[in-house]
Amino acid sequence: MVKQAASAIARKWRQPKQAHSLERVNRILDVAEAIFIEQGYAAATTKEIAAVAEVPIGTLYQFFPDKEAILQTLAERYSDLLNQQVQVFATEAMLVLPLSEYVRQLVEGVDTFFLENPGYRAVFVEITTTMPETEEAGDQQLIQTMTGILPKLNSAFSPEDCEAIAFVLVKAIGNLIWIASGQPPAFRQRLVQETQKLCLNYLQSYSNPRIDLVSQ
Repeated sequence: MVKQAASAIARKWRQPKQAHSLERVNRILDVAEAIFIEQGYAAATTKEIAAVAEVPIGTLYQFFPDKEAILQTLAERYSDLLNQQVQVFATEAMLVLPLSEYVRQLVEGVDTFFLENPGYRAVFVEITTTMPETEEAGDQQLIQTMTGILPKLNSAFSPEDCEAIAFVLVKAIGNLIWIASGQPPAFRQRLVQETQKLCLNYLQSYSNPRIDLVSQ
């Protein structure tokens, strides 16, 4: 059902083919993101976005039929960026780390991504309620990536284990760090640490043969 929902999402914006047009589209997206952060999605208008981006409103509508399409495209761009960051954890340099360090860097990597990309929260606050299928598609992308990483982390994991564990890790880390991102700095850091403990204990419950490398 999840896969069907994800595949049913149609891209609502027109992808440019020329470099000049791509530059305009990226400028529109960057401006829209800044306005969403500063004013909130509801207060933003396509007219204002076009004016600040210094493109004719007709040009904006050539690529984005409405403000919702801009929001969806920003969400997809963020999902792709976060997925690229998670893919780093499939590299040999990461896979040889003790499990505790691997988990620490994975969770902190997601937290850092949220810190360095404030627009992520501005976009997904709206996406969660108005386009949940877009949010789920992003999660499915991450789950697929983690499903491919887990056999490299532990060859004893069955395909069924990998699918289930990837689902739990993506949902647990994503939701907890999302909640943490809206908290005061000290409590945010505490929640990041608690998320690390949660994920480490969860993975240890599978009797990972690398557990003896973990420094307690």
